[in-house]
Amino acid sequence: MSKNSEIYEILEKYVAGGSSTGSKRATLLPEEPTVIINGRGCRVWDADGNEYIDYRNSLGPVTLGYCYPEVNEAIKEQLEKGVVYGHPGILEAKTAEKLCSIIPCAEKVRFLKTGGEAVAACIKLARAFTGRDHIIQIGYNGWLNVLSSGARANPRDIVSGVPLGVSKALSELHHTVNWDDADTIEHLFSTYDGRIAAVVIAADYENMEKGREFYLFLREITEKNGALLIFDEIVTGFRIALAGVQEYFNVKPDLAVFAKGMANGMPLSVFCGRADVMDMVSKGASISSTYGGEQLSLAAALAVIDIYQKENVIDYLRDNGGRLWTEVNKILRDKGIPLEYKGMGQCPILSTDNPGIKDKFFRKAYSNGVSLYNVSYINYSHKATDIEETLERLDRAASSI
Repeated sequence: MSKNSEIYEILEKYVAGGSSTGSKRATLLPEEPTVIINGRGCRVWDADGNEYIDYRNSLGPVTLGYCYPEVNEAIKEQLEKGVVYGHPGILEAKTAEKLCSIIPCAEKVRFLKTGGEAVAACIKLARAFTGRDHIIQIGYNGWLNVLSSGARANPRDIVSGVPLGVSKALSELHHTVNWDDADTIEHLFSTYDGRIAAVVIAADYENMEKGREFYLFLREITEKNGALLIFDEIVTGFRIALAGVQEYFNVKPDLAVFAKGMANGMPLSVFCGRADVMDMVSKGASISSTYGGEQLSLAAALAVIDIYQKENVIDYLRDNGGRLWTEVNKILRDKGIPLEYKGMGQCPILSTDNPGIKDKFFRKAYSNGVSLYNVSYINYSHKATDIEETLERLDRAASSI
């Protein structure tokens, strides 16, 4: 047996679901790597020593590249001073101040570890602040928040009926709405007049540009009805703009969540927004985590923000991602393969009506040393030579289908 196969058996036997992150479990065996042993820059290596040019990037958090030197140095320096203390560390203050200076809606912030729990925190704040119970949710907001019929159990699969493990009474307070569906949102505000606490929205990557009107519509209807507007910027923050869609579309929410990208893979999330809403944490709406102010991740975040501001990372991700996926689409068209990357170059989604051909393309990509995903991310360490090599490998992959 290969080392990949041996470790896969251990994962399947001892880890529920085969991975602690559902979307990371290998499903396209034998081509897909079952485990990653090492990552550097834009490349990763599996247990058998196979190298891949990586566009999964830990499903989004790695925006600068694996083992990015300045970020690693910041982590090492802080490691010598301690990881977490019994009182706030100085980096909690410094990172909070920095985030409030770059995120338009952020008057106060609070740190957690994952995006999903930070969205749950915002929902709790919204209910406490408004005294209302009902929540409208658009897009996937993390597993904690998959509560209503029609919600996304994960970014790919939709729940039918009350989600398993969720009480019917709680499920009935959450309403899932599709991206850009203004009519349904207006209907819900009419049906639950005076009872909707908030609208929580994560962007649709394939149809991102529709957000220019849709986010403005949401801002207007929530203000009109006394509800809060919460932006899930887990993917869009530090990717389509430093401060995400609120900066890109110039629409300021009441609360926002950032996670992936802000610490180049270190576990860190932040929920932030209006001071009067955030202050509900001190008025009975308790949200607290022992590891919220963990210093290594905050050190990484400060280094990441500094690099973004000095080196204009956003433009790099946009321009080079746009070029890469445009060329990949050309390869797919030329080979007659019914697949297309749609959306912005920083976070395009592979669109198709034929899941089977997508799986076949992914298998061939793995066989040619390119690791892709439904949403494939370029990072700052993908240089021109890496992109050219990617195109050569994917051309071979497409030719073999």
